[in-house]
Amino acid sequence: MKKTEMVLEGQPKPLLWVATPQRLIAIDMSKLKINHYEDASKLKINHYESRDFEIHSLPVFIMLNLVENEFPFGMRFFIRDSKLYMVGGEKPRRGASPKLYRHLKSVGHDESFGDRGLSPYVYVLDLTGLDSSTDLDLLKHHTSMLAAKPTPIVEEIEGKIYVLSGTPSQSYCLLPTPTFEVYDPLIEQWKPLDQPPFYREGCSNCQEFEVIDHSVLGTTIYVLTFNLMDEFYHYYSYNVNDGNWKFLGESEDKLPVPYHFTPMFTGKFVPGYNDIYIFFLGDIPYAALIPSNDRSPTHYQALNEVDGALYHRQVASYSGLVVQLGEHEMCIMKPGSVQAKEGSLRPCHIILYMATFKVEKLLHSSSSAQDRGLKLLRTADASDVSQTSSHHDNDVQDIRAPFLSITCLSKGFYYLDEWGPEASYICSAFFHQLSTHEM
Repeated sequence: MKKTEMVLEGQPKPLLWVATPQRLIAIDMSKLKINHYEDASKLKINHYESRDFEIHSLPVFIMLNLVENEFPFGMRFFIRDSKLYMVGGEKPRRGASPKLYRHLKSVGHDESFGDRGLSPYVYVLDLTGLDSSTDLDLLKHHTSMLAAKPTPIVEEIEGKIYVLSGTPSQSYCLLPTPTFEVYDPLIEQWKPLDQPPFYREGCSNCQEFEVIDHSVLGTTIYVLTFNLMDEFYHYYSYNVNDGNWKFLGESEDKLPVPYHFTPMFTGKFVPGYNDIYIFFLGDIPYAALIPSNDRSPTHYQALNEVDGALYHRQVASYSGLVVQLGEHEMCIMKPGSVQAKEGSLRPCHIILYMATFKVEKLLHSSSSAQDRGLKLLRTADASDVSQTSSHHDNDVQDIRAPFLSITCLSKGFYYLDEWGPEASYICSAFFHQLSTHEM
């Protein structure tokens, strides 16, 4: 495997590990800064060509091209005891041009690998042993999943790892069974779970269902699928305690949880606050104050302090990600693309909007705000309200009564040239403090 350069400065490195379909990247958080931008209305339409809109290079500390090093495409990961585990994925056909990997369906599988090109394997990277003389090697774990899982959904719930097959790139590809299983790290064993109702044994979900997104609340996994036969979205849930799948209908309005917990609304709770939830609504980051009882309303606050205002007005964006950093600290990431300058060899640039921030509750957040019975607390201006209200008109009120204080630690737009010719999609991300020493 290729040597990976690592420049150590004798200090612990705050690293944000990011997995894309083709790469594993560690971002040096210590080099992120607060970059200031003018209001979008004051800039040119092609604002990325203006001197007032500077896009920086992403401070990549470590980068491993998984596909070039013969690992599967589209793996997902989980973390246990300072070890990174990457599971599932699909092995592309050897000799294909890297430019084709942006859309794997045009490449095809290496059918000599795994189960006809689908991977049941688990790879491990020990994060505690990294130093400047170490190859960034993913080692094959001694246990494999019971069946291969393309583009898997991976979630840790109550100490166990749940893995569900996602949508394979090839429409003719049959999904191996079981499509759903759980891993117990204490005994290092995989166990099959009940087949989801949207998968039939021996069928391809590309012919009937596509898994679109998922979310987790407590001990319940919510899955959004698209039925290619009736062309409707379907919602399902699985509770790890009773082991039962349930069909929840075709509308998020009928789900038994608030909409910000449903699939398509990426979010995380703030460490140290079990009632503050950070999530994306479209391109806008929000905080939700979760009530202590079911009779009180949930309150919301737009996070203007870290909102990439230029982003959702000017840049073609993709699904965002919310990452927990530490006590009361969070990170939001939103990849996308901007059109390149005329005459450029590349039609567009892959970019990333990224912000880190500290969250602090205001004194009235648990009492007076709830007593007023407001559905939505906002500090946004009228133009922000009009953009958001298209999602839930009845839930939006322009009330200037924030329940959180947000301290921006860093924010800015970054080029993602390190990603190469792949779609700007983040599979998963997590924060890890790398202990280093002078060599």
